[in-house]
Amino acid sequence: MALKPDVSIGVALATATVVYGVHQNMTPSVADIRSLDKGNSDVQAAEKAATWISAALVAAISLLAKDPTIFVVGGTMVVVMSWTTKHADQVDTVTKRASTVMDPLKQVGSTPSDTATADTQSVSPQLLTGYGTVI
Repeated sequence: MALKPDVSIGVALATATVVYGVHQNMTPSVADIRSLDKGNSDVQAAEKAATWISAALVAAISLLAKDPTIFVVGGTMVVVMSWTTKHADQVDTVTKRASTVMDPLKQVGSTPSDTATADTQSVSPQLLTGYGTVI
């Protein structure tokens, strides 16, 4: 027997708030995660634990209430919070992007055909400063 629609929505939103609270208490903030190197094992472990606990809470609440709305809203919140943390963990601290075609520490060219490794000395024209000094 499902709950009445007005009660069901309230309990579903409360369940989503519980999921949000679990993730906020068990994982670092997104700003802190983005400042770390990508693929941080501590962040990944915290995210995995928060996701499993949140999923268990959503399943328990929805099974006790026998209402699919709670499961759908709570499950969606689990996925959103997990994805947000995982995305922040994959952001490169140099490029500020989650996915890059080129590794800027190894390739310094502007196009794939113009790339050079960081060990290669590139020849650049001398810079005239106007004071008779060549840089």
